[in-house]
Order: sequence, then structure tokens, then C-alpha cells
Amino acid sequence: MLVDFNTLTDESRVWIYQANRSFTDQELEEIKLKLDTFIENWTAHGSDLLSGYKIKYKRFIVIGLNQNLNKATGCSIDSSVHFIQQLEKDYNVDLMDKMNVSYKQGEFVAYKTLMDFRKMAKDKAISKNTIVFNNLVANVAEFKENWEVPASESWHSRFIK
Repeated sequence: MLVDFNTLTDESRVWIYQANRSFTDQELEEIKLKLDTFIENWTAHGSDLLSGYKIKYKRFIVIGLNQNLNKATGCSIDSSVHFIQQLEKDYNVDLMDKMNVSYKQGEFVAYKTLMDFRKMAKDKAISKNTIVFNNLVANVAEFKENWEVPASESWHSRFIK
């Protein structure tokens, strides 16, 4: 059951998929239609899942699920992963690689491999104040509070001296 992401409770679970490039406006319109259809039909053992999504900065797909109504099961999580994998194929984009880092350079969102990010940290090209995206947040409250944070307040801090 598709709901506005902003109506999901703070405890609602989130999954964040970051793209290795920005989506075009046309791609975003298509992806929104596909997300609407997927989430409207997303179920766990035949029961509706109360879910919503956000697309941030033309490159992050954030899916939220209020588990107070029904919890995600292995099968429902698998179906969401298959949906994301199909988006990867449809748009020739990487959404599943968790070993890459996105961070802000002014208003621009940059995307680097973890190895390149570590090298940039070593070379002082980024600092503890660089805003990074912590895609490991688990729920809506964490998404609101801890998704866009200075590198010093995220798992990224281990690379910055």
C-alpha cells in the first residue's frame, strides 16, 4: 500500500539505494511510476505493506516500510531487491554496491569508490566536515537525523585523520 513517505512513523524501516550517477528528469519520471506500481503491489505473504519512497538529489532511492501494519519477510525483501536490480538493468546504473561513497561538494553530490574516497581523505581532499551520506541508517528517524552528516559523525570517520 503506497503512502506518502513523510507520513511513515519514525520507527519505519528504510532501505537506501545510491546510484553511481544522477538520473535524468525523464528517468526520474519513469522510475517514480515504476516505484508507485511496485510499492502499491508490494506484499508479505499476501498482506499489504504500508510503504513509501523518496528520491533525493536525483540519485538516492529511499524506500520506507511501516512495520506496525505488516513486517517485511524474506520473500518481500527479495522482491524489492529484484525490483532494484531491474532498475539497474533498465537504466544502466549501479544501485546495489554498498562499497561506494557519496558526499557533498557544495550543492553537488559526488560519488567515489571506497578506495578513491580513502585516498582523498589521506590526501586531505575531504575533511571531517565533508557532508557524507550514511546509507546504513535503519529507520526513518535515523534517516532524518543521521543520513546527511559530517564525515566525523559517520562510519566514514575511520578514513579521516
